Amino acid sequence: MTEVQALLERHLRSPETHWHIGTFGVVAEFMREADEPVAFPDDGGLAAFTARGAIRLETTADLTLFAYETAMSRAKSWSQQVALCLPGDACAMNRRKVITELGQDLQAVRADDRRCLLFDLGLDRLQVDACVRTNDGRLIDILRRAEGRSFFDVSHGALMAVLKAGPHRVFMTRFGRAEVFLPILAEGMTSPSGPHTHVLPKLMRTGRTHAANAPVPKHLVPCGGFAPPHPYRGARGLPASFDPERHAAFQSLLDRFGDRRLVSVKRAAAYEIHGEDLKPLTRHERMAARVGALQRGLPVVP
Repeated sequence: MTEVQALLERHLRSPETHWHIGTFGVVAEFMREADEPVAFPDDGGLAAFTARGAIRLETTADLTLFAYETAMSRAKSWSQQVALCLPGDACAMNRRKVITELGQDLQAVRADDRRCLLFDLGLDRLQVDACVRTNDGRLIDILRRAEGRSFFDVSHGALMAVLKAGPHRVFMTRFGRAEVFLPILAEGMTSPSGPHTHVLPKLMRTGRTHAANAPVPKHLVPCGGFAPPHPYRGARGLPASFDPERHAAFQSLLDRFGDRRLVSVKRAAAYEIHGEDLKPLTRHERMAARVGALQRGLPVVP
């Protein structure tokens, strides 16, 4: 097992690691409770599923991990992420623009779901195909009648039918997929603590592959990622006492998979090290310095 495979498996088995698959405005999230029943099938890739959702990852030669932190000024804290990236010329999915029936979902994480039909919603995203999966005869008929047309064309009724029926959502990239089994929440409702999806046309229209504050190298495209356990958050992301082991664990990930310049600028701010060569010059460097200021006074990483 490679270093990356071992790291992904370790975090896949941690109930406090949150996963996402997708792009800016079109994303599926997988998470679970510590006491929630979970299975880890070994019939393909690294996978896990609960009664609420599933995820599968398959490491490829060009899969690149990129670790970074961003400041959260309102909460006076910071986030920590590991993006799962592919080169720009290797990340493209099918980019269908219209609703398209794909047949049975033979790659479903759970064997019972492989009999259900998969429909690409035609959202035309670079690095992810956003699909729904169902065995609901009525919904299948509606989606088939809407084939070849935009999902957002309200005249065929597919959009409202999907929102009402809440079929499984299956978001797929070149290296893996996330599946969400829970119903789709009505507009304005708070996202659940469990697996869920977001399809946000306003963000889709930007054409971005990721948020502007994520310092992902230009030659890479993030297709998913995970948030390891945070040193200041416990179960369900609620505030908790500082955990130095969690902090040290992510700093190790930064050293291995982060941007050396950003890490140096961040730690200079954290430990109040001065020097012209450590002065933040770019937007992302200034963000790193803000994270360092937020982490000032925390235990020094060995």
